[in-house]
Amino acid sequence: MFFVSQRYCVRTAVALALFAHPLIAQRPLADTTASAAITDVRYEVTADRGALATRRVRVETSFGVSGLAPVVLSLPAWTPGAYEISNFSSRVLGFAAVQNGAPLQWDKLDSDSWRVRPSGAGRVSLTFDYLADTLDNAMAWTRPDFALFNGTNLFLYPEGRSKEFAASVTIRTDPDFRVATSMQPTGAAHTYRAANYHDLVDMPVFVGRFDLDSASISGTTVRYATYPAGSVSGTARAQAWDQLKRIIPAQVMVFGETPWDSYTLLQIVDSSYGGYSGLEHSSSHVDIVAPGFVGSDFQPSLYAHEIFHAWNVKRLRPAELVPYVYDRPQPTPWLWVSEGITDYYADLTEVRAGVIDAAGFYALTTGKIAEIENTVSFALEDASVNTWVHPRDGTEYSYYPKGSLAGLLLDIMIRDASENRGSMDQVMRELYRSTYKAGRGFTSEDFWGAVRRAANGRSFDDFARRYVDGREPYPWPDALRTIGLRIERDSVPRLGISTTGDAAGAVRVTELTPGGAGAVAGVRAGDLLLRVGDIDVRDANFGAKFRAAYVDRSSGAALPIVVRRGEQQLTLDGRLVYAPGAPRITEDASASPRALRLRNGILRGTTDR
Repeated sequence: MFFVSQRYCVRTAVALALFAHPLIAQRPLADTTASAAITDVRYEVTADRGALATRRVRVETSFGVSGLAPVVLSLPAWTPGAYEISNFSSRVLGFAAVQNGAPLQWDKLDSDSWRVRPSGAGRVSLTFDYLADTLDNAMAWTRPDFALFNGTNLFLYPEGRSKEFAASVTIRTDPDFRVATSMQPTGAAHTYRAANYHDLVDMPVFVGRFDLDSASISGTTVRYATYPAGSVSGTARAQAWDQLKRIIPAQVMVFGETPWDSYTLLQIVDSSYGGYSGLEHSSSHVDIVAPGFVGSDFQPSLYAHEIFHAWNVKRLRPAELVPYVYDRPQPTPWLWVSEGITDYYADLTEVRAGVIDAAGFYALTTGKIAEIENTVSFALEDASVNTWVHPRDGTEYSYYPKGSLAGLLLDIMIRDASENRGSMDQVMRELYRSTYKAGRGFTSEDFWGAVRRAANGRSFDDFARRYVDGREPYPWPDALRTIGLRIERDSVPRLGISTTGDAAGAVRVTELTPGGAGAVAGVRAGDLLLRVGDIDVRDANFGAKFRAAYVDRSSGAALPIVVRRGEQQLTLDGRLVYAPGAPRITEDASASPRALRLRNGILRGTTDR
């Protein structure tokens, strides 16, 4: 919908129609696909109880104009970090334009742009309500006592003009409501200022009744805002703060600097949310989680991932994403670095900060290996580009775990080639300093050049061909042996039966693995699976009970499988089949001193320089 050719066609059609209008035809039309210049841009957001009761926030955008030239204002179509088109303009209600108290003529130029015709020099005010009813990190969401919104949802920008314009934001709300954001305060109540549009829309906002406290970490102020009030309290809150005080210094060590003046973690806990998610910003991030997430083992991993993005993505990012373009997709083949290697550093952060031990790091790694083994074969570059279209083949977000594993594999190979004098830390630092600090995004030559230099000149052309652009499985046994680790697999009993549950609680067979116990016994897709041996398949602990009952029996042992096929209940003569289990990483007791140095360098963030 937002491809350039389609936008051009829409705008051309509108312009032709306007020329035919007798009133408008008297006024000469310039190139109306670009806005006239505007000055002194101010945004005002009303998020009081009156607005929130209607699941809306009210937005006013005002600015100065020098004459009659049309002004074209657009809303973004997506939020950076959430690589999908969301069409925020679809939630705009009651758009109006006013100058000197009189309404102005306006029209839609395309799906996310409004063209306004000033009556002369002076200030123009645009107003609308925004429907804030979507619980999503990239969206706007309200409750009677709370609002979350992103700048991309609400703040218009002049089409075709530089986004290097300063602006102020004032939030109107009730006296007992708080405001939490990383925007810079001006001194006036709930009024903030941003130096440019990119910064402005990169700072989400909480308004309402929520818990908020702060601490000094790595020489800066870190704020922790959680809604609803009481959702993270007592021991759980103390634990979260302990994790943040460990995570941030460990990540600062990678890059050598804290990139923000202050940082705000904004978290919503909601029982209607089915899992957990986070969305990064340059000096904040937004987490939305189910109640069971609070205090869970995954909590520090999510925090570590999103905070690391303050360096890798929000500052250090691919050239295809510099600068951000808000009205169309911005695909890049490098999300495996931006997201996947960030996820590798989330794991490293936990072990380096002492949140988990080495065994915990190995468990996270083997979980990712198993996940990729159970996914269709894919190339990292392809998956990175494809994320915008949400492929249905299981690879939609698989560049996260596979990219994370690529980060570990590169780290091992760099340390091996450099005798532990180089590392992925060195790669990330060099890219950060040579590209972000230079005001540009990184290219293929930047990335692989930094890897090559860290690895004492070793070429990684073959790595890129086989494992990034290609689909070859990673060489884990050899790679892990280099750092004194082994990858092992137990043989476990496997049914080879995929099922789905129905509304009545029955378990229906959907697919069979060729050569598996189910297929050999004669189970068919569509059968209702009742029992395996004496174990009811509806038992919540079926998997554990099955393994416990049959793990010590030999391959080929009797395995009766009871199914219902149509009106018949059948007991099929199954036989036990073993298959390799999930991978497990263990430490090699006979590892060489060199292998131990390399392994400890990864886990501790050290080199032998």
